[in-house]
Amino acid sequence: MGVLEATDLALPPIAPRRRQPQTNGVKATVTSSTTKQPSLRTHFTLNTGAQIPAVGFGTWKAAPGEAGRAVEAAFAAGYRHLDCAPLYHNEAEIGQVLRATSVPRGEYFVTTKLWSSDHRRASQALDKSLRDLGLEYVDLWLMHWPVTLPPASEPEGYGKEDRTVHDPEWDFRDTWREMERILRDGSGRVRAIGVANFSTVNLEKLLSAPGVTVVPAVNQTELQPLLPQDKLHALCAARGIHQTAFGPLGGAPVEGSTTLHDEAVVREIAKARGVSTANVLLSWGVAKGWSVIPKSVNPGRTAANLRDNFVPSDEEMRKLDGLAGSAGPRRFNRPNWGTTVFHDDDVNTK
Repeated sequence: MGVLEATDLALPPIAPRRRQPQTNGVKATVTSSTTKQPSLRTHFTLNTGAQIPAVGFGTWKAAPGEAGRAVEAAFAAGYRHLDCAPLYHNEAEIGQVLRATSVPRGEYFVTTKLWSSDHRRASQALDKSLRDLGLEYVDLWLMHWPVTLPPASEPEGYGKEDRTVHDPEWDFRDTWREMERILRDGSGRVRAIGVANFSTVNLEKLLSAPGVTVVPAVNQTELQPLLPQDKLHALCAARGIHQTAFGPLGGAPVEGSTTLHDEAVVREIAKARGVSTANVLLSWGVAKGWSVIPKSVNPGRTAANLRDNFVPSDEEMRKLDGLAGSAGPRRFNRPNWGTTVFHDDDVNTK
């Protein structure tokens, strides 16, 4: 059983489907003849002018044999953003689906990432991702982490490097300048560049670096009601950097702990709305102004994560915003890099 499959089994059952008008796979907002209701956001505009879907499909932890089927189900459900990375070791499998799909290339958005041990060989790493995915270009290319590792000595060690041993003569500012060069090299391999897991400290360091002229289009970070990262959100908004939320549903449960899906507020809103707790969390994220990239290998859950979202009321947002104070802050993804990466976490962050 893969990690994603185990996570799916741990989540609450999918809520019975209500009959709702549909728009491009996303549940439309019901309006009355007298009061115009806010409409559900389907896309966000990046600082490049490109449109990124509000709800995309994550492929992290999709095991071999699962990833291709999951992406096929995502396409069938109406997803038009796939979030990929060479670190996930499934881009070649996803590429088989992309080569076979009937969805025109201009109608879907693909993100891939530059792994930390590839910082000094960014162009070659991008070419490998493109070959694996079967694409001529990606819509968005992200620096996966703000840490440079020495290249893996053997292919089998890729992604398994000691993350506490860093390249002393290269840092993420050098990597970003190389990504800018590739963006402008005329090859058309990349439509936009961005970062992931950058704190306010590292973003400021990047933006003030000599020779840096391109503002990241996206910062992909962990964002969920227990970790709203308000300071980071304010900086990104001020600098025109869109945020994509990975882990928008929180983490999988571990022994002796609860998940976001167990929070009473989340369950109450889900029951009142007739949707799953996942839809409550995704709808909150989109309402905050972030694109979200849930992941699942359960086709029914995959479809519901796109179909059953809604525009939360002000009161629902207030209650969900309050979770960071009453049950958080909590970060579910915290790898050890041997250096501070999450500068914005306070001493109470679990």
